[in-house]
Amino acid sequence: MASNLAVRHYLQFTDFSADDYAYLLERSAFLKAKFKRYETWHPLHDRTLAMIFEKNSTRTRLSFEAGIHQLGGHAVFLNTKDTQLGRGEPVEDAAQVISRMTDIIMIRTFGQDIIERFAAHSRVPVINGLTNEYHPCQVLADIFTYVEHRDSIKGKTVAWVGDANNMAYTWIQAAEILDFKVHFSAPSTYQLDQKMLSPNAKKHLTIFENPVDACRGADLVTTDVWTSMGYEDENQVRLKAFKGWMVNDALMAAANSDALFMHCLPAHRGEEVSASVIDGPQSVVWDEAENRLHVQKALMEFLLCGKL
Repeated sequence: MASNLAVRHYLQFTDFSADDYAYLLERSAFLKAKFKRYETWHPLHDRTLAMIFEKNSTRTRLSFEAGIHQLGGHAVFLNTKDTQLGRGEPVEDAAQVISRMTDIIMIRTFGQDIIERFAAHSRVPVINGLTNEYHPCQVLADIFTYVEHRDSIKGKTVAWVGDANNMAYTWIQAAEILDFKVHFSAPSTYQLDQKMLSPNAKKHLTIFENPVDACRGADLVTTDVWTSMGYEDENQVRLKAFKGWMVNDALMAAANSDALFMHCLPAHRGEEVSASVIDGPQSVVWDEAENRLHVQKALMEFLLCGKL
């Protein structure tokens, strides 16, 4: 059973306040320090996490499964191909059943509407492990990584170079809440959907035609694969369209001299990022990947226990 706290979900970055994030970042550092010291910490003893996957995963599955174990709980892996969800069971019915048997649920799926419908019928917290529209856990890990290396992200500039995907939209949401700027650059036919941007987004977002201009003065340069899951049929067209948007040494040279490079992985060297950048001294991609574990532990603890 979940705690007596009011059920909160984490379906997109805007679900939490700046104060919530200040706590989560501090808590992530606390839990990471314990992990590095091999100190046992089991606030979620006997709690069960259901992990529902419609999309392939490495970092999401490993970080959530290891994370709940390290907090004293247990994970149950559910692939929609092997469950009744894959045979047409309504999302609403699945939510009723799964949330009666577990304490917290993580879903990695396609449309944001699916996870919203699931959460609306769940008795326990639901976490977005990735949808087509948003990837809040990844951006939370990225921001924690930036804070570890450079301190507060408030007032800083993040350059997003590449596809207008779930990561880009989540970075824009994060900029609104945590008060930093996003420079966005993508080919003209792959621009942001203005319907997905809040009225406040314009205060934190600047769109550039030229990726070098987007990187100019940036404190963090970040990108993702040009062809996200579900768009594989467009791969050859996208490779041609995005050819001038590879994050290479020239783009990093336009950024601030102490700028960091991030990528949520998996990466394709020679496509969206050059090997010299992702394997270079400004890259923090391995810290970024590891930090999925620590921020998600803080997130699960927060959703089930509140502030400790």
